[in-house]
Amino acid sequence: MSEPTNRLPSMPETSRDKQACVLAVTSGKGGVGKTFVSANVAAALARLGHRVLVLDADLGLANLDVVLNLQSRRTLHDVFLGHCALEDAIHVAPGGFSVVLAGSGLVEYSRLTPEVRERLQAVVASLLPRYDYVLLDTGAGISDVVLYAISLADQVLVVATPEPTSLTDAYATIKVLATQQRRRELNLVLNQVARPGDGKAIAQQLQQVLARFVSTPAGDPVKLAHLGDIPSDPSVRQAVQKRQLLLETFPGCAAAHAVKAVAGRLEKVPARAA
Repeated sequence: MSEPTNRLPSMPETSRDKQACVLAVTSGKGGVGKTFVSANVAAALARLGHRVLVLDADLGLANLDVVLNLQSRRTLHDVFLGHCALEDAIHVAPGGFSVVLAGSGLVEYSRLTPEVRERLQAVVASLLPRYDYVLLDTGAGISDVVLYAISLADQVLVVATPEPTSLTDAYATIKVLATQQRRRELNLVLNQVARPGDGKAIAQQLQQVLARFVSTPAGDPVKLAHLGDIPSDPSVRQAVQKRQLLLETFPGCAAAHAVKAVAGRLEKVPARAA
């Protein structure tokens, strides 16, 4: 048996313009449905004819496998250690998209080391020529691991709920991304919205606060693109409890239609952020 190697697959020679749009799906706090949004938006983009992969970038507390009811003997952890090739850790998920799962409870990924930085960057680079969209399902918050994963993305999608704590943490996340990563444009989805129109009003209020108090180091204003709302819908809880995609289990429910609308708007978002 050959010895494991830490080398990752080399990236094919391909023009950057022909490679995937990398979208980081993140949130200021946990429990807002970030992974649910990542998985179901991926399924919706796949239904639109795109080649899509979701990489579980929550390196220490991964749960994409739970949401999709997938079990894999090969994870991102194995790729990092050189125990398998990246190709061996790519799996087809329900919904017609691909996934790279991560391990859970791995304390070595609780902080950003040079090794984690190098290997995560190499994995993302290797995926670019193969897909139209690569979604990075990051951890919640603003740890150095989360921020580094987001830094690898062309676009950022912030998921929040109408609750004050979620909105406060979303604002803090956006502020950090604007000041540290010079992000001038970010995308927002409001999940678990009770009434039609509530999400739009919240997004407008958040934009007004950002206009007053947040700018990039160069003084540029921060623009928040509201991609839509996902309503409170009992079908979501049922799908999550069944560990199934909402778009597969309840494709006609209100939340599923909202997710598909978000995916449609994502198609119109420029592949590279300003």
